[in-house]
Amino acid sequence: MPHVSSAVSRSPLPASPVRTSPEVTDALASGRAVVALESTILAHGLPAPQNRAAADELEAAVRAHGAVPATVAVLDGVPRVGLSAAELDRVCSGELVKLSVRDLGVAVGLGRDGATTVAATAALAHATGVALFATGGLGGVHRGARDTWDVSADLAALATTGVLVVCSGVKSILDVAATLEVLETESVPVLGYGTDAFPGFYRRDSGHAVPWRVDCPADVAAVWRAHVALGSGSGAVLAQAVPEADELDAALHDRLLAEGLALLTERGITGKDVTPALLEHFHAGSEGASLHTNLALVRANAELAAQVAVALAVQP
Repeated sequence: MPHVSSAVSRSPLPASPVRTSPEVTDALASGRAVVALESTILAHGLPAPQNRAAADELEAAVRAHGAVPATVAVLDGVPRVGLSAAELDRVCSGELVKLSVRDLGVAVGLGRDGATTVAATAALAHATGVALFATGGLGGVHRGARDTWDVSADLAALATTGVLVVCSGVKSILDVAATLEVLETESVPVLGYGTDAFPGFYRRDSGHAVPWRVDCPADVAAVWRAHVALGSGSGAVLAQAVPEADELDAALHDRLLAEGLALLTERGITGKDVTPALLEHFHAGSEGASLHTNLALVRANAELAAQVAVALAVQP
């Protein structure tokens, strides 16, 4: 009787669909510092032509501090970590859909173009071995989430993805206290960089404290190394306040926030459309002041992420 193997025949696992640019590939292979940058801020958070200028400015800020920038997006159904100038042009064209983690497989399978959110950027960066990611504001628990269950996928992604996200806290349009509570529940460390107050995106102080404070890139690198070595598997948040000179005026901020929340209710805007709608209201209502603040804080976060990435690239 012929021998019949009880083993199940399996096809080889497919190669990773995530493509790194030649510069990023070389940097990772040689152990140099790399910083991931999201593309949603370019495609949906900033108006043209400021978004294309910002793309170059953010990458230049990373390079100025010794790291390699890796802007992340999905183009022609291919997840890309590190974009060329022509690819950045496409991201800033205004024609890309917004992709969170759940959308990545769909966009890849259908060959679509998409800009990646914090959650999707973290996932793709982690898949290629990039540990540092700079953004503007983290997504979180939306106001009224008791009824809507509207909670950003950014929080779930941080709970399971080993990436250190440098941000200016969470957007002030969110429920900050509930967001911090979820991060605690998911065992995601939250560090304040040079501050004891958790930042509120346009504002330096959200009214809530940070659990831990760090004051230099070397300390951040030491914390991240220990966090990874202990095997938690989660990411971490490094929250840096917007530079004081660029902070949005408090009275203007509060007025625009109240108007924006009323606008959402009036127009029935929910889900992933909430943040772009509110940011657009802030940009228009502040006559560009919020745009200036947004760019300033993202640039500062890119610079800090590069400094931490360089510190991590040096053996302790």
